[in-house]
Amino acid sequence: MFVRWSNLETGIEERARLPGYREQAVVRHFDAPEAIETRFYEVRAKSILNRVPAASRMPFQWTINPFRGCSHACVFCFARPTHTYLDFNAGRDFEREIVVKVNAPELLRVELAKPSWKGEHVALGTNTDPYQWVEGRYRLMEGIWEAMRDAANPCSVLTKSPLLLRDLKLMKEINERTEFSAALSVPTIDEKAWRATEPHTPNPRARLEAVAELTRAGIRTGVLVAPLMPGINDSPEQVAPILEKASEAGAAYVTGIALHLRGEVRGLFFDWLRANRPDLLPVYDRLYKRGAYAHPDERRRLEQLVKGPERPAGRFMRGRYGKSMAESSERTGHRAAGRGRDRAERASPGRFEQPPPPGSLRPPSGQAYVAREQSRRIPEQGRLF
Repeated sequence: MFVRWSNLETGIEERARLPGYREQAVVRHFDAPEAIETRFYEVRAKSILNRVPAASRMPFQWTINPFRGCSHACVFCFARPTHTYLDFNAGRDFEREIVVKVNAPELLRVELAKPSWKGEHVALGTNTDPYQWVEGRYRLMEGIWEAMRDAANPCSVLTKSPLLLRDLKLMKEINERTEFSAALSVPTIDEKAWRATEPHTPNPRARLEAVAELTRAGIRTGVLVAPLMPGINDSPEQVAPILEKASEAGAAYVTGIALHLRGEVRGLFFDWLRANRPDLLPVYDRLYKRGAYAHPDERRRLEQLVKGPERPAGRFMRGRYGKSMAESSERTGHRAAGRGRDRAERASPGRFEQPPPPGSLRPPSGQAYVAREQSRRIPEQGRLF
């Protein structure tokens, strides 16, 4: 049995049977302020590599989710509906009833060693955050990265937590053997918007500091400004500081994605609006009247916000050369793997643009960016605010 956490002060409340698991789960709680109202269900998964349905149109085919549910409690989280498969609800239960796949590391080793496994890219953090609070107790990611390193299997990670720096040594070892990349999700650094929409996540400024440290370690790292939510975190004054700090951190790219509201998330988000921003209810009724996605014009407006001034979108960040989002995504998911591009460049000189001279790209001016975006705003009759 996997026992990395055997020295922790925990209490076993009960045992429970969850749908899809043959054995009963051990239900545990931690005597910590962050988790006092949370129950953790320790299960032994039957498999850990999850194939992504082709209909999802994701740029990767395989994922790993060591946890189900997420204590970050982001009001907009698209993964919330998956909790209903376990007979939990997508609201409070998603945040407070967390499933922990305690055998994930050793199970991954077995699956990576199968003759049928083709060594395809594996993306982590695509559903719930693998570095949410409880990872600090169970430390499952260490074993997962060790398995990836030993198999030299291409992989990437998306997270909202600088806790991933704990495993920097392992990430560097993977990066030396195969393709590896990281991305930090930073929807906003506006404190009011952050605390209202991501109440239990680490400080977003610490996430940007993690981008800088990963970049210094030679790991291709990007920033995901997602979701962009009209009236909440989408003003140029809110977005510009993220672009500046991402540039200063050496981020390989910055990508923005508009909010989408699938399944139960729609109702939960509208409940949040009623309680916190009732003034925006007519706006979201109009934006999302046709379904889970905002009107195409609004999506384009939001995506345009993160392109940044005076450089092609997704191509250059300060002092670094990166491929476009589309090129990167098609390869390996979380904008993975600068190394593959380097090999292609050596094989076919001149195929890619050359990077600009060192020092020719400066961090974007926040004031200049705000002024530019204000001048480009949609005419009043086409605007929502």
